[in-house]
Amino acid sequence: MSKTAITPTRAENFSEWYQNLVAAADLAENSPVRGCMTIKPYGWAIWELMRDEMDKRIKAAGVQNVQFPLLIPVEYFNREAEHVEGFAKECAVVTHYRLKAIDGTLQPDPDAKLAEPYIIRPTSETIIGEAMSRWVQSYRDLPMKLNQWVNVMRWEMRPRLFLRTSEFYWQEGHDVFADHAGAAADARKMHKVYGDYAREVLAIPSVMGEKTAEERFAGADHTYTMEHIMQDGKALQAGTSHDLGQHFSKSFDIKYLGDDGQLHHAWTTSWGVSTRMMGGVIMTHGDDDGLILPPAIAPYQIVIIPIVRDENAKKLNKYAEKIGKKLRAKGLRVLVDTSDMRSADKIWKWIKRGAPLRIEVGDREMESEVATVTRRDRGKSSQKTIALADLYKNASDMLKQIQSDMLSAVETRNKAMITDIADLAELSKHLSAGKIGFFRLKYEETKSPEFDGLMEEYKISRRCLDDADPSFVFVAKSY
Repeated sequence: MSKTAITPTRAENFSEWYQNLVAAADLAENSPVRGCMTIKPYGWAIWELMRDEMDKRIKAAGVQNVQFPLLIPVEYFNREAEHVEGFAKECAVVTHYRLKAIDGTLQPDPDAKLAEPYIIRPTSETIIGEAMSRWVQSYRDLPMKLNQWVNVMRWEMRPRLFLRTSEFYWQEGHDVFADHAGAAADARKMHKVYGDYAREVLAIPSVMGEKTAEERFAGADHTYTMEHIMQDGKALQAGTSHDLGQHFSKSFDIKYLGDDGQLHHAWTTSWGVSTRMMGGVIMTHGDDDGLILPPAIAPYQIVIIPIVRDENAKKLNKYAEKIGKKLRAKGLRVLVDTSDMRSADKIWKWIKRGAPLRIEVGDREMESEVATVTRRDRGKSSQKTIALADLYKNASDMLKQIQSDMLSAVETRNKAMITDIADLAELSKHLSAGKIGFFRLKYEETKSPEFDGLMEEYKISRRCLDDADPSFVFVAKSY
């Protein structure tokens, strides 16, 4: 059996493999603050690329970025009863505004208790709704489309790096319209923006559809979700878009003067994706040697490693830097790793970190004006030696091919992980046999006590209705 960089392997223990990969790729670590994470420089560099590309697409949809406060008055949540019920168990609450030394330790000052507590935002519909009630006056102000990139807090009982943490990072869009048709179309539009982004940038095909009534966002009329199938067959909800109807506009009195001279309540939407997508990239593409990054989000699309000895180090490093400079001139993100580390250790470092294209140069390559190139997604089987002129000419196309091939590989795997089910008896049979993946069956079949029993026993849930035929629903275990 060949040695792998990550132990246990995916087959041995997928959950532990995931945690160990995050550490091996130097992406993040648990914070001293319970349930929170510290994202390390390499992990943050990946997130910045993911964020910046998403931000371009959001702005292309006519949305403007804003920034709202971290603290939200409790009273705002009380205006939307259904919404607060959905988040009440996850809310972190600020009750005091200073500390005081009591019995030798700093504690909340009893004399500094807030007259009204504040909630650290779990989401911002309420505080943005209050602002919209002031900013929207006329039909001429509509549509109003706003987005913010912020951290949020939801007190997580079972934290896991990137997938579920008490504090995480996301974008949350909040749009307001004059009529329901505009809001409904917008919720669907942003849902599609997410699906296109996942496919084109993350190389992840999505199961797209509407959440069932049992699973939709608290306070929404419709919730559209982007579900990703992980290698262990579980679902990861990677992004959602909500048609909020007039619930929030009525709670926060968002009215506009129509061209008919009458006041009308507006219609609103909200939509968001988060650092949870990082976990999805890891679990979708990673292997037993570490991370595999799509070139679109790789901090270094190409890593050049000089295979040096003491007597040739200076000359080889110079040769490698020359290659790096020419590739950067092509607009590629390139790192020449001349660090003081054994060459074999450097190679493993960048395998674990998932650099899409690795270039190794030694004396032989330098003498022949060539380079040895290896694709991370294909490993040693893809290794080949090519002339530098061909490398400069074809490097961009090689990266595009990697991006395309990674998407195709996941599409093929996903097809094998979706099983059509005739009824609950067949579903029960597959679950009891340990079959993994998504199960597609008639939605009506899930509206029975028998299905509730299967949900309890096998920890499955309705993920979403099938966009192609909403009379069917996808069912799976999830993160």
